[in-house]
Amino acid sequence: MATPTHNADLRAPSLALLALEFRAPFEFGAVLPAWPALQKAPRGDGHSVLVFPGLAASDPTTLPLRGYLASLGYATEGWSQGFNFGPRAGVLEAARRNLVEAFERSRRKVSLIGWSLGGVYARELAKQMPDKVRCVITLGTPFAGPPKSTNAWRVYELTSGRSIEQEHASYELHEAPPVPTTSIYSRSDGIVAWRGSVQDPASGHTECENIEVVASHIGMGVNPSAWWAVADRLAQQEGRWRPFDRAGIFGFKSLLFPDPQRR
Repeated sequence: MATPTHNADLRAPSLALLALEFRAPFEFGAVLPAWPALQKAPRGDGHSVLVFPGLAASDPTTLPLRGYLASLGYATEGWSQGFNFGPRAGVLEAARRNLVEAFERSRRKVSLIGWSLGGVYARELAKQMPDKVRCVITLGTPFAGPPKSTNAWRVYELTSGRSIEQEHASYELHEAPPVPTTSIYSRSDGIVAWRGSVQDPASGHTECENIEVVASHIGMGVNPSAWWAVADRLAQQEGRWRPFDRAGIFGFKSLLFPDPQRR
């Protein structure tokens, strides 16, 4: 993989940020008081949404997010492959089949959501089959940094049995898919260096964006702010993409979604 030069010296998050990952249960706990506001998100149009879990995680970890999206009117599905231990033999082929089947059932393009490593699958599938993908949304996905700019690379090598250096060399991960693409990230991510989740605006793809939330990496998939951003992006009419509006309908929304352009 040709890693962008401005991120070549990116390091994994500090131990202090890693320690902040313990706040994840509180993020999930915030869903209940935030539920009335979350239900005011734009309603879905019923199209299919495939959700990919993170490293060493499985479909139950994405069940809360899928349940929320289903409440808004989407047809949500997990990846149905048990624990995500990396792109071992047959994993990507099964993911492609799932996408094709979801597309053929509805005869409509499918949105792909990926949490952490799951976002890499979503981005690569969209590059391979853009005619079947409506949009891609990633949560804390490392695609723009060197292979060891996360605190999970040892776990990846242990569970997948593959070299992360060789894995990165096999894909152009930093290239955005040719479909509307949103990267949701947090500067307080304790697992993935946040700059490694930021899409380079100079990539030449105009329908891609970065949305910052205040979240942990482990809690990003159950974080109310991240859920709102996902719902907002999915609700866009096909072919009518617009950048995310941080101001929105709430006066405090800019506090929930910091300016990603700030220093």
